Amino acid sequence: MAIRLYKSYTPGTRNRTVSTFSEITKNRPEKKLVKHKHSFQGRNNRGVITSRHKGGGHKKKYRVIDFKRNKRDILGIVASIEYDPYRNARLALINYKDGEKRYILQPRSLTIGSEIIAGNNSPIEVGNALPLEKIPLGTAVHNIELKPQKGGQIVRAAGTYAQIVAKENNLITLKLPSSEVRTINKKCYATIGQIGNIDYNNIKIGKAGRKRWLGKRPKVRGVVMNPIDHPHGGGEGRSPIGKPRPVTPWGRPALGQKTRKKKKYSNMYILRRRK
Repeated sequence: MAIRLYKSYTPGTRNRTVSTFSEITKNRPEKKLVKHKHSFQGRNNRGVITSRHKGGGHKKKYRVIDFKRNKRDILGIVASIEYDPYRNARLALINYKDGEKRYILQPRSLTIGSEIIAGNNSPIEVGNALPLEKIPLGTAVHNIELKPQKGGQIVRAAGTYAQIVAKENNLITLKLPSSEVRTINKKCYATIGQIGNIDYNNIKIGKAGRKRWLGKRPKVRGVVMNPIDHPHGGGEGRSPIGKPRPVTPWGRPALGQKTRKKKKYSNMYILRRRK
């Protein structure tokens, strides 16, 4: 992936960058692998906003992605690389030998014509899916299951990968992109390689309107609100928040406060917490 820069001919293009989309080979998605997904715009079943700053955005359709990689020991060929409006990674359309088509997350260096396969005895090549116990130490993997046969749940963002650090009994130790080190069942599947579109983090939005295209509404700082609207609000002119530390609109500690449950079931699998 490459990034295209704009000349500063308007304020909105002064610091704006976009992807060149040079790796994308097909403009329209596969019809049978697309479905409608209703946007709730941050509201619950009563229409009350429970997640702020959501709404609007460009119309988009959801691509059904094969996170489980449960089509075992059947060879597939990459037919196209496509854009996905719901994630920052690209998709690869796979044509399997039995005639079925599926989307997978596109690993880096996977191109049109590449062959992939999923199964216990698959070769260690980019795009292939295997159980963690079959993958050598030090290998970069993504789309990792947390429970066998549940489908990949972690390491799915653009440019991310996890590294296999150790193997012991029924557990495999992984170093995740967040620097967290945790163990996962050896029967869980993972896909070889790093996810593509690695330059995504270097893209600059450039203007507020582009945020609105993405379905993100404006955020207002609590310190400029009234006391009725936010604990930071009130005061004369530019005044401090008047509290020992920042809090959320509902009075809970913010900015650095750990929110993970202390008795969460998976704590026993985490060897080193993320920083």
